Amino acid sequence: MTTKPLDVALIGGGIMSATLGTILKQLEPSWTIGIFEQLSDVALESSNPWNNAGTGHSALCELNYTPEKADGSIDISNAVKVNEQFQVSRQLWSHLADTGVLPDPSRYISSVPHMSFVWGTENVEYLRKRYEALKDHPLFAGIEYSEDAAVIRRWAPSLIPGRRRDQPIAATYTAAGTDIDFGSLTRLLFGGLTSLEGVTLETDHRVKRLKRDREGLWHVGMSHEIGGTYIEKTARFVFVGAGGGALNLLQKAGIPEIRGYGGFPISGQFLRTDDPEIVAKHTAKVYGKASVGAPPMSVPHLDTRVVDGKSSLLFGPYAGFSTKYLKQGSWLDLFRALRPHNIGTFLGAGLSNLDLVRYLVSEVFASRRKKIAALQEFAPKADGSAWRLITAGQRVQIMKRGADGKPVIQFGTEVISGADGSIAGLLGASPGASTAAPIMFSLIEQCFPDRVEAWRPRIEEMVPSYGQRLADNKQKAKRSLARTAKALQITT
Repeated sequence: MTTKPLDVALIGGGIMSATLGTILKQLEPSWTIGIFEQLSDVALESSNPWNNAGTGHSALCELNYTPEKADGSIDISNAVKVNEQFQVSRQLWSHLADTGVLPDPSRYISSVPHMSFVWGTENVEYLRKRYEALKDHPLFAGIEYSEDAAVIRRWAPSLIPGRRRDQPIAATYTAAGTDIDFGSLTRLLFGGLTSLEGVTLETDHRVKRLKRDREGLWHVGMSHEIGGTYIEKTARFVFVGAGGGALNLLQKAGIPEIRGYGGFPISGQFLRTDDPEIVAKHTAKVYGKASVGAPPMSVPHLDTRVVDGKSSLLFGPYAGFSTKYLKQGSWLDLFRALRPHNIGTFLGAGLSNLDLVRYLVSEVFASRRKKIAALQEFAPKADGSAWRLITAGQRVQIMKRGADGKPVIQFGTEVISGADGSIAGLLGASPGASTAAPIMFSLIEQCFPDRVEAWRPRIEEMVPSYGQRLADNKQKAKRSLARTAKALQITT
């Protein structure tokens, strides 16, 4: 047990802990930070590039962020919100690139066009209205629309060959999209962070106990996975950035704010090909419309991925169900999360989302032939033998009581913090990693309210639009997009 408490303990070696640790060290260089990861290295769960789509979620192509309202109009409010959040992440990465903390942006971010693609008369009309609602917005400048097969083929050649000529189709296209290798980004952030004085990273350390003492210090008890020894550290502030494992750890901490929360685990798979000839024919991230009852994270998409400088293609995801809360977790994770205060949440949320349950059951038992057929709806000439199935990361959707008191499954992320701000954790999934920076700034505001004003000048150096909306100022939005594109060496 250490005699001097850490200023910050970060539990989990993913993009969220890396982002928070980096920001806090920029704000308070003298603070001591301990990072504890239960696996043998960082970025092996959801931050691993093959465990997520790496889209750089900015709502340029994701149709679930722009639902059609009852009157037929398109609601773009969530799309604007997600794009604003992604711009905060871009600004932070740009600042870190400019200052040498994140050198060589090509190691973690690549320019990849973002597209939406639909077929069928109703879907074409929806996409046209979506385009009209977005095209004049400053954060969606440059978006294009077409129903012409020749144009769409130029944007993404694999979408058209083999498709019926009389099938109504439509697509939007923007060259400003990105692909992000969150594994590389996470490792680079931790590399920069641990090179600083007062920062340590301990892998193979599984946290088993979180207990606050009378002096307000948190005791973080953990076992060393290799030696089996028990270790205890103390910290003034604890962040639980353990992905799907965050719920169980926050429950162990005993904070009342976690009461009533549950977690609905969803697993997933992708089809992947590394065949150079196939990969060369598709350079874009193309998102379609989700099936009825499917969760937002299961929107089908055919993606270019750039990992370690090499391009591949992914198609999916194919959703499934597992009782694990982490890909390398335990089959007992779901059951260990059950408490008297959240059993009603689990049961009620499940009963009120039977369409989701049925969808997951159908996905679990889907044959390979059915999976290939889904791919061929996007790329009719796709050769199934060239694609292999890979298992994606585990996602845990938030289960909670809604504003009306009824149990709901919430798709998104949420920061849960103790009343005194000495502990916080992140629950939920997509858009997750893409919006790590704004989520962590929100956490800082919740947990360090007495320091935010003193930190504000430094925060604004990192994120010039902090506390503002780029959407409200066309010129500021244009300058920010251009500045960050230059710093990150990506397309505007």
